[in-house]
Amino acid sequence: MQNQINGGMRNNGWVNSCARNENVQKKKSSPRPDILADSPREQCPSEKPRKDMRKLPSNPQEVEDLRRDSAANPLIAFTFEELKKMTSNFRQDRVLGGGGFGNVYKGSITEDLRDGMQPVEVAVKVHDGHNSYQGHREWLDEHRVLIYEYMARGSVENNLFSRVLLPLSWKIRMKIAFGAAKGLAFLHEAEKPVIYRDFKTSNILLDGEYNAKLSDFGLAKDGPMGDKTHVSTRIMGTYGYAAPEYIMTGHLTPRSDVYSFGVVLLELLTGRKSLDKSRPTREQNLADWGLPLLKEKKKLLNIVDPRLEGDYPVKAVHKAAMLAYHCLNKNPKARPLMRDIVDSLEPLQVAEVLPHEKGMVTVINVIPEGAKAKRNENAT
Repeated sequence: MQNQINGGMRNNGWVNSCARNENVQKKKSSPRPDILADSPREQCPSEKPRKDMRKLPSNPQEVEDLRRDSAANPLIAFTFEELKKMTSNFRQDRVLGGGGFGNVYKGSITEDLRDGMQPVEVAVKVHDGHNSYQGHREWLDEHRVLIYEYMARGSVENNLFSRVLLPLSWKIRMKIAFGAAKGLAFLHEAEKPVIYRDFKTSNILLDGEYNAKLSDFGLAKDGPMGDKTHVSTRIMGTYGYAAPEYIMTGHLTPRSDVYSFGVVLLELLTGRKSLDKSRPTREQNLADWGLPLLKEKKKLLNIVDPRLEGDYPVKAVHKAAMLAYHCLNKNPKARPLMRDIVDSLEPLQVAEVLPHEKGMVTVINVIPEGAKAKRNENAT
């Protein structure tokens, strides 16, 4: 095992993950029915590796060179012994979760770990080199470990659909939508655009203040450049979130992410999952069931999450519903850009009324003139 383990703590505003994924490695067919497996279609020339002067490291020496070049990429490299201290030797009760990449452990950087480092909680993602084919090539080494920001409240999926936690308020739901939209806009508007490709509630993480950040870039792809309108790629992602034209053709565009965002926004509105086999057949696919109802004002409030108990601004619900409706348009060219979605969500960020302020009524006693004069006589 290499002594130096590459780790970096980054915060790109609204993006929380590892590096951009130019050439996604071929995944095994997933046993989960909701995960899109590889398409048998041939890989198009646009997916062939391209020469890039800014290529990411692919061996220990290149990792070390990148670490030392702090001006280009200020990463912090930790030794394996330091990682063991952070995670209590990768103890099982430190496991936060896992996925196609491997297990994620909760770690703690303490003052005695290294001089000059501030105490902070982190997430330590350990790549499963034997069983995982997900991730950029520099993380596909058997002992690669990534260290990134710890998100205390976990995923939106766990918070939104939990039957134990308190329901998310309207304000928090719109805050999540706003933050996630800014994350996608950040990727789409980059000098070298990135298509996220697997936008869903389980990939949106929340910190203690419910600030949303995107995670798990294993399926991300470089977006079309120049006069190209799309990227042709293997069909991968999650059923219920993937855009219909992408499933049909394998053509990937930033508007594919916009469709997925529409599904998540609909989940936030209704409290329903994108796919739910426990519901009646016609209601199992949330987008198919909810889309025609989003533009009907008289029916819309009937599909809003009942756990909100009517505690939401009706006009804001209608605006959010219409935004979701446009995002879910079957014609990808008719969907809005993510920067326009950010602009639409910003006015929906409202100050939440504190519990002790709800239901307060100011009572003003108005005393008739005759009664007032009589009271003054009694006083004298």
